[in-house]
Amino acid sequence: MIRVEGLTKTFGQFTAVDNVSLEVKAGEIFAFLGPNGAGKTTTIRMLTTLLHPTSGVIELDGLDPQVNQREARQRFGIVFQDPSLDADLTAYENMELHAALYHVPHAERAKRIEEMLTLFELWDRRKAKVKDFSGGMKRRLEIARGLLHTPRILFLDEPTLGLDPQSRNQLWTHVKSLNQSQGVTVFLTTHYMDEAERVASRIAIIDHGRIVAIGSPAELKQQTSADSLEGAFLALTGSTIRDERADAGADHMRQFARMWRR
Repeated sequence: MIRVEGLTKTFGQFTAVDNVSLEVKAGEIFAFLGPNGAGKTTTIRMLTTLLHPTSGVIELDGLDPQVNQREARQRFGIVFQDPSLDADLTAYENMELHAALYHVPHAERAKRIEEMLTLFELWDRRKAKVKDFSGGMKRRLEIARGLLHTPRILFLDEPTLGLDPQSRNQLWTHVKSLNQSQGVTVFLTTHYMDEAERVASRIAIIDHGRIVAIGSPAELKQQTSADSLEGAFLALTGSTIRDERADAGADHMRQFARMWRR
């Protein structure tokens, strides 16, 4: 479903992503882990057409997103690190806005919105403004919105950042259920090792822009002789504290909306 070969992105003399290659199977939940500034967000921005690669090949469901940009965008949904909902609109209005942006047929919009809000236990709050939602509710709404146009791939960039354990558990329960029932391919990043081990069948670890390991949680632990995924992660990337790159806080959704209108 996702194929990346020799993917590289440079900013002047700095190489943010360096010759990355990986494949994600259809229906797989795939985790992409790395320290702050390792290249995760830059990679996701290239996969979702927000950045042009310096070099390399990307295929999403068999499409080259640089050549078939609009068609490729219809194949995936995105939930970014930073909140991207309009807090002054209701849950339903946020969904309607997304439906219009992705050209969901008018005849299908109401039914599809109800299905997604019901799936993520938000239908009863559809008329409530998002500013009154809890953090977990906002995240569930963002995922429901990202799935509204029936994508085949869902990108989740730190979707549980700042959530309490109960909200995190509920969110992943919904995502796993959706993956199993509808076969949606999930590509996720997270700093919570327990989440990655719980939901992902395979994990890629990136550090300093390069892939340092790919495998199942068990394979990564075996490779590093570690007792836990966190131990394997530290063995592969070191224990030095990293600073987040400045571009990680960009307003991705507004940029994405502007690109859609072109």
